[in-house]
Amino acid sequence: MILSDGTIRRLLDEGRLVVDPIEPSQVQPASVDVRLGAEFLVFRNHTAEVIDPYARRSDLMQKIAVGEGDAFVLHPGEFVLGTTLEAIGLPDDLVARVEGKSSLGRLGLLIHATAGFVDPGWKRGQITLELSNVATLPIKLWPGMRVGQLSFHTLDAPAERPYGHPDLGSKYVGQQGPVASQYEQNARS
Repeated sequence: MILSDGTIRRLLDEGRLVVDPIEPSQVQPASVDVRLGAEFLVFRNHTAEVIDPYARRSDLMQKIAVGEGDAFVLHPGEFVLGTTLEAIGLPDDLVARVEGKSSLGRLGLLIHATAGFVDPGWKRGQITLELSNVATLPIKLWPGMRVGQLSFHTLDAPAERPYGHPDLGSKYVGQQGPVASQYEQNARS
């Protein structure tokens, strides 16, 4: 079941659901708008010849911080990691879905490639956004702009092993800012 605005506000008030900071206008009929943070991770195409998911490379990505009043320009075909301004916290019986804003999608901005799911038990961390420009013109990304929305879904029962459980090897607990892939921590199969 997808949560309604009234239920979202109640859970925020009770502290069971965390979206921080939040303005009342961010709560929509069945979602919460999230805003874009000011930090981005960009690929260093000039130093990395290939991406190997099993090899951790410190020179693969570079952090860019956008100054007050400035925009990050995302060029056609470009892919960068961004972050939500808000930190999110979920109880063990809720999941969240990350979706783009339709008005930005109509301009060619995609905000996630595959990471559109936030696990139950996610503990107060920002959400890394996978930003792509599929348009034919560059898109200005302004820190603080509403870039996506979270919808919340109830589980039939609380998760027995929520995100961060010691048995899971959860890699992104409490992340702040955009966080690069930690795939190299996975065992090869």
